[in-house]
Amino acid sequence: MGIQQGSRMLFSDYATDGPMWTGEGRRESRHVISFAEPFLSVPAVMVGISLWDMDHKSNMRADLSAEEVTATGFHLVFRTWSDTRIAQLRADWTAIGRVKDDDLWDVD
Repeated sequence: MGIQQGSRMLFSDYATDGPMWTGEGRRESRHVISFAEPFLSVPAVMVGISLWDMDHKSNMRADLSAEEVTATGFHLVFRTWSDTRIAQLRADWTAIGRVKDDDLWDVD
């Protein structure tokens, strides 16, 4: 089994008046994550918010997920909706799956 981890700043929309900070309704931020080494099959991917900076004047609505997971990577996707205002968000991820075993054919 192998483990790969990473962290990704998804946006800092307060600095640029971007859509997560100034918009309303359904919004999405999608990022392609490529694994440093491919897995032998599709790994399990866990994601979590490691930094969020949100306006306190509206409800905090957040949906963070790993989509389109393959042996070589996945899409890290954040969604919000309605009047939620998000200044910035960073997400961490961990992938666990089968990897090539270089010791499989070693002879002692």
